[in-house]
Amino acid sequence: MTQQTQTRRLFLEKTFKGLALLAMGYPFAIERSALRTNHYRLPVPNLPPAAQGLTIVHLTDLHCGGPFMPAAYAGSLVRKANAIGGDLIVCTGDFVNIDTADEDIVRVWKALGGLRARLGSYFVLGNHDHWANHQMSLDLLAASGGNLRHRALRIDFGGDAIWLGGAGDLYEDAPGVNQAFRNTPQGECRILLAHNPDIVDFLGAERVDAVLAGHTHGGQVALPLIGAPFLPVRNKRFAQGVAQQGRTTVYVSRGIGCTTLPARLNCPPEISVLHLAQA
Repeated sequence: MTQQTQTRRLFLEKTFKGLALLAMGYPFAIERSALRTNHYRLPVPNLPPAAQGLTIVHLTDLHCGGPFMPAAYAGSLVRKANAIGGDLIVCTGDFVNIDTADEDIVRVWKALGGLRARLGSYFVLGNHDHWANHQMSLDLLAASGGNLRHRALRIDFGGDAIWLGGAGDLYEDAPGVNQAFRNTPQGECRILLAHNPDIVDFLGAERVDAVLAGHTHGGQVALPLIGAPFLPVRNKRFAQGVAQQGRTTVYVSRGIGCTTLPARLNCPPEISVLHLAQA
C-alpha cells in the first residue's frame, strides 16, 4: 500500500467518524434546541364569522426544571410568545418535569404570569405537573388568573361568542369536560384545552368543536417513512398537527421540551400560532 493510499484511507476514516459523530450528536445538541414558531390554519366547526382569523398562540410541554431544561428558560419562552402578538395565549400543561424541585415549579409559574395577550392567557395542567407536585401545581394554577381546569370562559364578539374550556389531565385528574361546558349554550362554539389528545375519545355526547392539546412531543424522534416509533397516546392519529375526529378538529403541538431522551429528530420543538377559520 502506497503512502498516498494510506493517507487517503485515513482521511476517509476520519471523515466518516466525524460525520457519524455529528449525526449522533445532532438530535441531542442541535435539534432539541432549535425552537421554531410555526403557523397553522385551524378549521373550527361552528366558528362565528366575527372570530374568523383569530390567532391563538399555543405553548405546551415546556418540561422546565428537569436536567435538560432549566427553570429560567421559561422566561425566554414567555418573551417569545408575547412578541408574536396573538389574540389569545393558551398553555396545555407539562410546564415542569417530573423531577422538578418545588422552588423551580414556583419559578416557572412566576414566569408564566408574564404572558400577555389581548384576550388573555389560559392554562390547564399535564401529567408531569401532577407528578412533580400535585397540590402545588393545582394551587399555582388556581392563583394564575387563567385557570380553565373544569371551567369555561365566554369570549364575546359583539353578540357571537367562543367558549374556551379546559379539561383535567387524562392520567392524573378527572377530565371534567361536561363540568367545564355545563353552562354553555349548545349552539355556540366550544374550544377545549386538554393536555392529552386522547381526551377526544372520552367526550361522549358532549359537543366540542376543537381540541388543542400536546403531550405527544410529536414522538420526539420521527424516522423517515416510518414516523414516530413511540407515541404516548392510544389514538396514533394524534401525533402532531391538525386531525379530524368526527366533527371535532384536533390540533396537537410537538411542544417545546423533552422527556426520557433529551433528543429530537425530524421533530423540532415549536411554539404554535393557530389561525382560526370556519370549517
